[in-house]
Amino acid sequence: MNRPSRSLAVRIALSFAVIVCIVVGMVGASLYHATNRALSTRADYQLIGRVEHFRSLLHDLYTINEIEARPKLFETMLGDRQDVIMFRRAGSAAFINVNPEQMPLPPLHIVPMTRAIGLDDLYEGSRADGVRMRWVGAQARIGESGEVVEIIAAHVMTQEAIVLSAYLKRVWINVIGAVLVTLLLAYWVTSRGLVPLKAMAEKAAEITPNRLSARLDVAHAPAELQSLAASFNAMLDRLEHGYERLLQFSADLAHELRTPIGVLIGETQVALAHERNVVEYRSVLESNLEELERLARIAQNILFLAQADHGQQQIERERLDIREELETIGAYFEGIADERRITFDIDADGEMVANAIMCRRAIGNVVVNAVRYATAGSVVRLSGRADAGGAVVVVGNRLGASLGEEELARLFDRFYRGDAARSEFTESSGLGLSIVQAIMRLHGGNVTAVCTRDAWIEFSLRFPF
Repeated sequence: MNRPSRSLAVRIALSFAVIVCIVVGMVGASLYHATNRALSTRADYQLIGRVEHFRSLLHDLYTINEIEARPKLFETMLGDRQDVIMFRRAGSAAFINVNPEQMPLPPLHIVPMTRAIGLDDLYEGSRADGVRMRWVGAQARIGESGEVVEIIAAHVMTQEAIVLSAYLKRVWINVIGAVLVTLLLAYWVTSRGLVPLKAMAEKAAEITPNRLSARLDVAHAPAELQSLAASFNAMLDRLEHGYERLLQFSADLAHELRTPIGVLIGETQVALAHERNVVEYRSVLESNLEELERLARIAQNILFLAQADHGQQQIERERLDIREELETIGAYFEGIADERRITFDIDADGEMVANAIMCRRAIGNVVVNAVRYATAGSVVRLSGRADAGGAVVVVGNRLGASLGEEELARLFDRFYRGDAARSEFTESSGLGLSIVQAIMRLHGGNVTAVCTRDAWIEFSLRFPF
């Protein structure tokens, strides 16, 4: 099953929310760890300061008995009622033991009295409930007696844990709040920012086969959407042009097929209206066969153009003598040329690389087109030359009137006829020049037409090597 697609505004809002969540979370985590380190360092220095104070205090006393006589003095100096303070002789039990929760002593390194206590001398521990503890042990000398005792102190970081817990809650609240605010603002901003896109979508929805002339407003579109709107309009231009050509093609095809089909139906109805002899039936069948062959040629030409448009034709090429090919084609069309008193003037040399059958078909279509259009009693010139880039075959003839640029551009359209003269002397489906263009495209070449003001028209077919 396909998942329902989320809107672009929701996706952008969620993306911003994720980004804010990551950024704010990283900032909050960084500040949390910085606060944790600051509180831990502060507690460590307080613990070290307390033990150093005990060292100084013991140095002012005379005997251990004075310490034992005033244990409350040392209890009041603890930072927290959960903290630990012990005084003991080396290897003996503590003679002052303030350990409210009876926490076991960790393996400590006792700092000698000749050295000050540093942060590296502290030991990390934890209470049963997971609260961190910091332990330290140090030696101290008592007054003038010179006795040495060990001071063991620990700080339970309960208050620090409470502060950090409250801070962590604030971090989460800020992260969640920032994400929600960002989500709402991003959705609102994105929804407003996508209004031009919605307008483009509504405008595109209005486009139908009957309204292909509608276009998107590029000038008033946001800069980021102008290229999209321009590309969409260009696509609509191509679609409109293709649709118009398709409609024209359909109409022309229907017109081309209507004539032979109408002839077939009419002659068949006439033949069936009365009893006929064998000769008359044979005449009708021969006439019908001509129309059927015409239909077959139209279908074959349309199929060839469809295959050429989709690149389904694979051609094999060979070297051909240009003059020999032009003379063969001229001889083939000599009969219909004689009917109009048209002669061929051939001037060619060199070779070309092309598919023999397709090459002859392309040149032949141009030649028969020239014979149809040429002024009666004139000359059709066939010339060909080879150069470094390939070979060029040029077919030229004199027209009754010069052609304009617009009409020249339409000569290669399917079923296009300039005037009735195009089909006056030979049967034509209006696909000849379209097939020429398709064949040249398959060869990687091109065909062009130019017409001078004195009505001389030339078709140039370039066959690349």
